[in-house]
Amino acid sequence: MTETSTPTGAQAHHQSVLDQGRFLIQHCPDCQKHVYFPRELCPHCGAAPLNWVAPTGHGTVYAVTTVRRKAEAGGDFNVCLVDLDEGVRLMSRVDNLAPQAVRIGQRVKARVQVNEGRGLVVFDAEKGDAA
Repeated sequence: MTETSTPTGAQAHHQSVLDQGRFLIQHCPDCQKHVYFPRELCPHCGAAPLNWVAPTGHGTVYAVTTVRRKAEAGGDFNVCLVDLDEGVRLMSRVDNLAPQAVRIGQRVKARVQVNEGRGLVVFDAEKGDAA
């Protein structure tokens, strides 16, 4: 017997919005802090529910590494931690630079990339930081 159900909860809502090409993070109305990744309760004060808000999308690379792959497997790519200006950190990649050109402290801007109906937050180096 196969049971299918629609996922619910904060993570499911977040992914559904990403799949529509939009990027939202959560904001706690009690302590006024932003929250990412999606949660049911505020990790700072325990309040619920959290509100969904659109971040500016601007951020700074906190850490970066290059994942090495053979060219036939798609080549090297970077994985980075980005601190959004709202004060939350997320893991992603910078898409508009060669992997080794991404550096700590670089300003980046988020965008949603949708492939085969599935949304993902990626970053581009801001104007002047692009190679």
